[in-house]
Amino acid sequence: MAVHDIVVVGANFAGLGTAHYLLKHTIPALEKANGKSTVYKVTLISPSTHFYFKIGSPRVLASPDLIPFSKAFLPLKDAFKEYSADRFSLVIGEAISLDEEKKSITVRDTYSTTAKNSTVRYSSLVLATGATANSPLWNLKGSHESTMAALKEMHASLPKAKTILIAGGGPAGVETAGELATIYPKASITLLSGSTRLLTRLRPAISAAAESQLNNLSVTVIHKSLKVVENTTGKSTNTTLHLSDDTSRDVDIYIDATGTRPNSNFLPSHWLTKSGHVRTEDKLTLRGPVSSVYAIGDVAGYSLGNVFDINDAVRPMCSSIYQDLSGKKPTSKPFKQNTAETQLVPIGPNGGVGAVFGWKLPAFAVKMIKSKDYMIGQAPKTVSGEQFAKA
Repeated sequence: MAVHDIVVVGANFAGLGTAHYLLKHTIPALEKANGKSTVYKVTLISPSTHFYFKIGSPRVLASPDLIPFSKAFLPLKDAFKEYSADRFSLVIGEAISLDEEKKSITVRDTYSTTAKNSTVRYSSLVLATGATANSPLWNLKGSHESTMAALKEMHASLPKAKTILIAGGGPAGVETAGELATIYPKASITLLSGSTRLLTRLRPAISAAAESQLNNLSVTVIHKSLKVVENTTGKSTNTTLHLSDDTSRDVDIYIDATGTRPNSNFLPSHWLTKSGHVRTEDKLTLRGPVSSVYAIGDVAGYSLGNVFDINDAVRPMCSSIYQDLSGKKPTSKPFKQNTAETQLVPIGPNGGVGAVFGWKLPAFAVKMIKSKDYMIGQAPKTVSGEQFAKA
């Protein structure tokens, strides 16, 4: 009996949602359409044994008590117990190279102290590797232990810090400034937006409201494209920063929240855009640069880089896989990207700004939706695939 291996690389929001949807819906539909002549198996490659709910990272960073590690880092091993071994396997390691001709991926064990590689072969490939931030505080790069170590160092340093500088005026920087100013009101906190205003994906009036809330928490916000050009020690504590105006600052804590880069360095260069994202030749179906390859989430060229975008894409992409393997009509409507202004930005536990589908939200609405607990209750649902229980 033939085996068709569907390999999903990456186990954050995009990878987990895709793996669960394939197992719950796409594979049963393929078996119904094609009979039992082919066995379809999903292999999920993850650099970490745990999922990190990165939406909550500003609050996880600020205090070990508000969102403990036990809620923010969830093990993957139990998330797929309902699927048999002939349907699903989990490979722990980082994809470091891909052989396009052999349709194989070399995976490095991220928990081994020695160079320990394995090979995973694919028939169909889903690229869901996401993007990596400049600081390990925001998401996983390798094992979850390295992110935990960075967070623990921050937790130990924050209570003693008198000067804190945060670089980056996007959601991570604004949210972190709000959290730290609430917990450590005596610290001198400076936020460099790196632009002419905060939260540039939102309208200027909302940006101004965010800055006003931060000012009320005694956070100093600096614009005029002032940026950190060098961190002399490379560390996040007790360091000297050289700025783009040729000045220097000595700070107790430096937090880099300046953006991300796609996790695509293991892929053939002709699969990628100039920015390093995976080319999606058809945005409606999320088919990738070559046959039998698909891309979803932050690594993909079409992506807006938010969870709404990922969740909206899972069903259409899995429908494309079904159509390609069965030759039948797709099981879902084509992907329709929502480009309306959508972003929720907590500023401390009681404040925040945002908009949903173009509608500006008042601070109390942002609080109820996200600020009160950073939606941490969604973490176990993401790992279990609960949001994709229905086709």
